[in-house]
Amino acid sequence: MNFRFTCILYVISVCTTTNLIIKNGEKPPAIHQPRQEKQCFEVLFPTEESEYIPYRIPPVIGAWFWGEEQFETDGYKYFIDQVNKYSSYNLLTTAIRIAGRDITDIDVHDQVKLAAEYAKERGIKIAPDLDPRLACRKFEAMYPDELQESLWLEEISLSEKTPVEAVIRSIDLNDHMTGSRTPYISLKGSLLRVYAYDKTPEGISPETLREITEECAVTVSSKDSIVVRLPENKENRRLHACVMVTFTHLVPDVFAPHLMEFTQNIIQSYSDIPLAGGMRDEWGFPPSIPADRMVSGNHFWYSIHYAAAYAKKTGGRELLADCLLMSVGIKGKEQERYMAINHYMELNRQQNKMLEDDFYRTVKEVFGPDAAVVTHPTWYPYPNRLESKKNGLYWWAARRDWGQTDEVTPVGIRTALAKKWNSPVWYNQYYSTDRCNYEEEIWSCALAGGRINYHPLYPSKEKRPDRHTQLFGGDLMHAESKIRLLNFISQSPLDCPVAVVFGHPAAINPASLSFDDVGMELVNSLWHTGIPTDLIPSSEIEDGSLYIGENGGIRYGEQQYAAVILYNPEFEKILTADFFNQASRGPSKLFRMGDWTMDFEGNAFDGNTALPEQMIVGKDIKTITLAVSQELRKQNIDFQTPATRLSEGFGYISNTPPTQGYARLIDGTLIQVSGKDNPAGDVIHSKKKIGKYTVIFDAVGIAAVRLDKDGQVQALAAGGLKYFKTKDFIIDLEERIDLALWRNDNGEIEGIIQGYEGEIPEQLLGITGNWTFLRVPLPFPG
Repeated sequence: MNFRFTCILYVISVCTTTNLIIKNGEKPPAIHQPRQEKQCFEVLFPTEESEYIPYRIPPVIGAWFWGEEQFETDGYKYFIDQVNKYSSYNLLTTAIRIAGRDITDIDVHDQVKLAAEYAKERGIKIAPDLDPRLACRKFEAMYPDELQESLWLEEISLSEKTPVEAVIRSIDLNDHMTGSRTPYISLKGSLLRVYAYDKTPEGISPETLREITEECAVTVSSKDSIVVRLPENKENRRLHACVMVTFTHLVPDVFAPHLMEFTQNIIQSYSDIPLAGGMRDEWGFPPSIPADRMVSGNHFWYSIHYAAAYAKKTGGRELLADCLLMSVGIKGKEQERYMAINHYMELNRQQNKMLEDDFYRTVKEVFGPDAAVVTHPTWYPYPNRLESKKNGLYWWAARRDWGQTDEVTPVGIRTALAKKWNSPVWYNQYYSTDRCNYEEEIWSCALAGGRINYHPLYPSKEKRPDRHTQLFGGDLMHAESKIRLLNFISQSPLDCPVAVVFGHPAAINPASLSFDDVGMELVNSLWHTGIPTDLIPSSEIEDGSLYIGENGGIRYGEQQYAAVILYNPEFEKILTADFFNQASRGPSKLFRMGDWTMDFEGNAFDGNTALPEQMIVGKDIKTITLAVSQELRKQNIDFQTPATRLSEGFGYISNTPPTQGYARLIDGTLIQVSGKDNPAGDVIHSKKKIGKYTVIFDAVGIAAVRLDKDGQVQALAAGGLKYFKTKDFIIDLEERIDLALWRNDNGEIEGIIQGYEGEIPEQLLGITGNWTFLRVPLPFPG
């Protein structure tokens, strides 16, 4: 029997086509990518005929953080060689955050070029960090008037007899991007305005409010502190004053007019390098840790460019005056306060989204439509007030290839992002101090439809030069090798029949009773019950990403929801009511938690009545969870393995799947995972139903199959497969083999055999003669 024996050396590119054969050395054709088209990462295996046979699979991603040793002659080779021999990585997200080295420096560019060319020869591609925050001094030199400012409001009691002094200090903003580099230090301070007023329990008494800036004097001014002398409060007419000071920081203003052009030029300067694409990590306003002062209510992002954008958005309102309103409040202007906060926070999200869109578009234009845009937009890995402050909680709007998160981001957000970006899997950049934690995390992620983006051990117990390769030891790469078999057959993300749509304005408005509450307790309850649930902000309705499908059901990417829960809809726009009224005529069952009494502009609004009367109102988490469970059973929707494992970190706990169980993808693929007792994978002996058909497995670690409506096998992946049976399709092997097989677009079966050195068994040749051999990582000598 004729069959193709394909060697293991491979080249990598990102692709959106389904039938693409590329000769060695040819450039893929330009591809138009519709909004809803999937992203895929294509591994191309050279054959004896020097053809490249495409297998559209998501990559195995590892994070590579350069130190000075990588800039030594051939300093990049060691890690690339280790990756090539001992890991499954084929895409390296590469960050250079070293003091004295900017991404715009020619020596940095040249070393990245050498590394990328060397990696490409070994079937590995690199996506470097091409972020303007890695060239802050260059930006400052070119655009000194376009740096980010922090506005601080300091309230002080006035004295009736003597002047008083207000001392306002800045804080040095910093994040992971600065690394050993200079943080976002304060460069200068400026007094902008001073108000005097009387206060009531409801806020400032409006008839007493007066600007007194000209009566005040700056007595001390430095780059990080200002002392302002305020006049005495004669005749006790005003008891309080608010001093408004800005500090300019060493980082581009998010609203800087030249920021996009500066970023585009950075990306363009790397166009001569064979890169996989570009990396953008945790974008947004510069944070500070600890962040207590940042979220105290008396801090705002500011610049003249920001003020101009705010005035344009609000029909001419002045940002400084509204910052006083938002922070302190004015009696009788409660509606205006709600409105101002809603617009301010929405503007933060919209501006950051626009910058992300431009970064994504530029990477594609420079490196081609098959380029990858990585990594995660998530900074604080929980949807809380800190993340709202940094970027307006824009995770669902930050465009990426594949859904991408990090650390302990709740799993319902990961699955939702996979739907948003039409990716068959999501990636979570995970780190821990111990490799054994990765060996547990990897199986839990697989059961939730995701993969690990491997961050090296962190925080390191000791600064060892081999910290990047410590993950190659033990059983972690053995587990990854089995799990990556799923990548060959995964065409759609995890099936989540329920969505919690949280009111985005209410969740990020500090004046709201729902502030800092996106419904995570409800989402955890549903996952714990065995109901995978996507968490989506209501802003995705206005964006058009959460939409009504042709059959009237609510959809997000490929996912149609059996039930949708609107959570805390305060401050929603009218289009939210229109959306759910339209959806009430379709098959998605509607629920609500929380009242709707004001619209986005802060006006009184009977939103409860405006929503469809068919929408079921739940009083508490337990009631809603029970009602949704009953609805799914009524629709004959099977539950999945309950998410009983707890993901803890950063002060939060969320539910995530265990290391053993089963799940379904949207296209009907049944996935079984077992890594509970053996980190390299447990033996799976199972007999399960897919519709009316029974499938039987004897495998190790991973067992997955997709059937068509007639019960015919469309795809199969298994680690250590010994036996499989459904209907008259039987595989019965003498020794265990890692394999994956699928029907291509012509209906022909293709397959992968992994880590097997013997002759292909006749049983497998009877299925297809088109097998490709895939090596497994060598045992790590360390």
